[in-house]
Amino acid sequence: MFAPRSAYLHIPFCHRRCFYCDFAVVPLGDRASAAAGAPGSATIAAYLELLQREIAASGGGPPLSTVYLGGGTPSLLSEDQVANLLGQLHRRHGLAPGCEVTLELDPASFDETRLRGYLSAGVNRVSLGGQSFDDSVLAGLGRRHRRHDLMQAISWLRAAMEQRELRSWSLDLIQAVPAVAGASAPPDLAAWQVQLQQAIATGAPHLSVYELTLEPGTVFGRRAQRGQLQLPDDDLAADQLELTSACLGAAGYGRYEVSNYALPGHASRHNRVYWSGADWWAFGLGATSCLGGQRLARPRTREAYAAWVQQLEARPHATSTPSRLPLDERLLVGLRRREGVLLGSLLAQAGLGQGASLLDALGRQLQHERDAGLLLLEGNRWRLSDPAGLGLSNAVLRSLLRALGPVGSEPTAAGPQGPVP
Repeated sequence: MFAPRSAYLHIPFCHRRCFYCDFAVVPLGDRASAAAGAPGSATIAAYLELLQREIAASGGGPPLSTVYLGGGTPSLLSEDQVANLLGQLHRRHGLAPGCEVTLELDPASFDETRLRGYLSAGVNRVSLGGQSFDDSVLAGLGRRHRRHDLMQAISWLRAAMEQRELRSWSLDLIQAVPAVAGASAPPDLAAWQVQLQQAIATGAPHLSVYELTLEPGTVFGRRAQRGQLQLPDDDLAADQLELTSACLGAAGYGRYEVSNYALPGHASRHNRVYWSGADWWAFGLGATSCLGGQRLARPRTREAYAAWVQQLEARPHATSTPSRLPLDERLLVGLRRREGVLLGSLLAQAGLGQGASLLDALGRQLQHERDAGLLLLEGNRWRLSDPAGLGLSNAVLRSLLRALGPVGSEPTAAGPQGPVP
């Protein structure tokens, strides 16, 4: 019987959609806010009612040890709206003592007063979507905020940490960004090093560094199809990955997952749930839960989600058919972590056995990756090296799945590496 101790709440609203974003979001315009009478306020309120109804209709379980409010731009919600959502979770599931409660914040969508309101509501960890310290890069990504907004937001978070009102906070960065308007080439390695140095100088206890990926249907995806997007070549992208690991490691950050680095004691407990294979609740438009080892995705439009919630309330077990994670996705998720996977256990779950002879055979077929220092075999535990193996996680995974083919696996295409369910 599954017993999730973590919950993800999706807040889909944004001022605008960034050029790289393919998440389930609802752009409301630059003037939108949760304030009564403000643009978008009725839309936000109607959605939150649906979200609370879904939470109320969910099954019970042990108290939650982690909660994550992501989006979208959750900081478009008022302090009271955040407090009400956390209150609904507490009533339905309970919040364990010391529960990690993370709220994603966009630098241009809150001020210090609102931050303190969120902390009073129960938020104790913040994920700040900075992405870059360079105004031209931010404009090129379609971001609304600028460096001034980011630095001001960082100053508020640091003050809250110093006053022990905030337990921890994280800063997001995007690497391998395309050339900006007027530039003849994408930012070089020296420019990326400046970004890393500025990130370290903020004192952020946690850094999430994502490589830009092109998704179909996004602005960047369409530009790439037309040949209008100039991205770093593979060598520069690989050099940036290696530099990231070296710089952050020298600054005391431990790399505990492909894209996540933390100072001691500041790894995200909620993020680790996703990569560990544990279950989690998820609520909201487009969100995906994992219950009993099976994933269940909610509709990505407001109309379809409203109908889904109504069906859930009427027949709690008939909303849709969950899907069990295929072996390739379990491997991808597990190999993202610093500690890797117990491959024998995963093979046994997939019905392929876990005998030493099978593991030995797979190890021989992956000798090239082992010799290159990408894949490390430590008995039953297989993990990727840092930085080379973690930087090439998808390539190593493809080799592993090819090696599994002769022993009866039916691999599917590797899943996305994004952190949000």
